[in-house]
Amino acid sequence: MAKIDKSKYTKQEWRVIRERRKFEKRLKEELKDHEARQKYLNKLSGNFAFVLGNGTSRRSIDLNEIKNFGTVYGCNALYREFTPDYLIAVDVKMIIEINRAGYQNTNTVWTNYNRTYKSMQNFKYFEPSRGWSSGPTALWLASQHGYRQIYILGFDYKGLDNGKLVNNIYADTPNYKRNGDPATYHGNWLRQTKAVIKEHPHIKYFRVIQPDNWCPPELNNLENLETITIDQFKSRLF
Repeated sequence: MAKIDKSKYTKQEWRVIRERRKFEKRLKEELKDHEARQKYLNKLSGNFAFVLGNGTSRRSIDLNEIKNFGTVYGCNALYREFTPDYLIAVDVKMIIEINRAGYQNTNTVWTNYNRTYKSMQNFKYFEPSRGWSSGPTALWLASQHGYRQIYILGFDYKGLDNGKLVNNIYADTPNYKRNGDPATYHGNWLRQTKAVIKEHPHIKYFRVIQPDNWCPPELNNLENLETITIDQFKSRLF
């Protein structure tokens, strides 16, 4: 770092310059690698967002790590183990659970209004109601916030065992199906996801999947959507 003649500056100007140089030196030391610096800048500039569904394909991803690189939107019971920047839940039973936990009093939770919630405080309501499932609604909200790139994780659509069984990280917990129950119909989720991506052609979406995950043909022909594997995702960010 080049030496500066501090005699050319007032004491106040020199204090500002000194603090800035200290910060620049510390940043350079912490982020020596160019790729790491770029990831840090992307976080600051708001280029990235991550939308988390609760399909089992995202199980191997460290959510605390991805929070270093962008804004995180999550759904439903995710709040039990991780605090996203935005939590989206549209199921009445899940909102009642969240309210009992008081999570919305210190964190941002979006939902659709329901008369059941009249006495509840600190929830944010979509106006008008989207009328969609939580995952696609979370994707829509992130898309409204103006990111250039959005990574979609845990949007598996198809059930386990070739589509037969429920596919959800929180199966066998309150407000969810049991492991071994029939898979939930995915058609609405898929249709809603497609609608969001088509509505925002200026955003580049990346659906992150395991190599053996299903790639729905309805999504394959969307020009602003790319499908990548978990390993490719990790190599890009970490």
